[in-house]
Amino acid sequence: MNSKKRVLNILNRKPVDRIPIDIWHTAEVYQDLAKYFNAEDDFDLYKKMGIDKWFWINPVYEGEIAPLVENAAMVTQWGVQMRMVKSGLSMYGERMSCPFEDCALENIDDYPYWPDPEKFNYSAAAQITEKVTNNFATLGPWVSFYEIYCSMRGLENSMMDLALKPKFVNAALDKIENAQTEMMKKLFEVTGDSIDAVFISDDMGSQISLLMSPDMWDKFFKPRMKRWCDFIHSYGKKVFYHSDGAVEPLIPRLIEVGIDILNPIQHICPGMDMAELKEKYGKNLIFHGAVDTQDVLPFRGPEEVKKETLDCLQSLGKNMEGYVCCSCHNIQAGTSVENILAMVETVKNYSE
Repeated sequence: MNSKKRVLNILNRKPVDRIPIDIWHTAEVYQDLAKYFNAEDDFDLYKKMGIDKWFWINPVYEGEIAPLVENAAMVTQWGVQMRMVKSGLSMYGERMSCPFEDCALENIDDYPYWPDPEKFNYSAAAQITEKVTNNFATLGPWVSFYEIYCSMRGLENSMMDLALKPKFVNAALDKIENAQTEMMKKLFEVTGDSIDAVFISDDMGSQISLLMSPDMWDKFFKPRMKRWCDFIHSYGKKVFYHSDGAVEPLIPRLIEVGIDILNPIQHICPGMDMAELKEKYGKNLIFHGAVDTQDVLPFRGPEEVKKETLDCLQSLGKNMEGYVCCSCHNIQAGTSVENILAMVETVKNYSE
């Protein structure tokens, strides 16, 4: 059974020879792994590692973007200025400014840098998909509601806006939703059946609780999520939903709107006990992630990594179904190759 078949069988609740193993990682970790395996590129690396990597498919935006300001390293397709900062051993992108920080409701339509769905390079994305689709599952594009809104308004404004500026929030979210829906439609027309799932990233949890009440989520995001899930399913693709943190109170609503896969299962957070999640929601959801990247993978030894991975397999992967084992978000710089391979080999050798 090859990697793609293994992942698709998990998604469709068919038998597998073993639980799939995926990894997420920073650029620095990729360099460490590529050196260790003498890999030519990411495709070569994941084949040599023997893992069940979900390949990202994201069309590059080639339309007009906002000009770079001083000290900025890049500008997103939404006009957000970014700089690079060093934290520990890694480099991360950090927002410098938010283009909607002082925007008024009446000026939303006139913002000059709304992404034009005609200006993405869909053919290049299709070429990548064609290269990997026979061997690996594919995931993309990356789309979002609230994460994009927060990047354009800033987190404090975005939190207060939900209570104080509902008309502004809805008007901006309409533009954010429509641009990405059209982008997805054009990408699906070019790639056909070769994309397996769409990645919706909308962090709604902190380390201790939801970022907003479930009622607030219902008001602003539930109808939009339902539209996207229905739209994505109409093309025969799965919905892969990402939210870090303590999101258990939101899970019944996510199931109701139609998500298929929940990531990353940050089980150190309140309410995110793996065995309880499997018992309550395992018939409705596929789980992806869970292997701790805040403590175990970066700071413990291979034996503790093996134990952590087995805990994930025995709970979320109970009965050898409904789970793709993966690092719980990106493996951070400085994590030893030995620990990463301990996770991978534990999954490969696991059976019930």
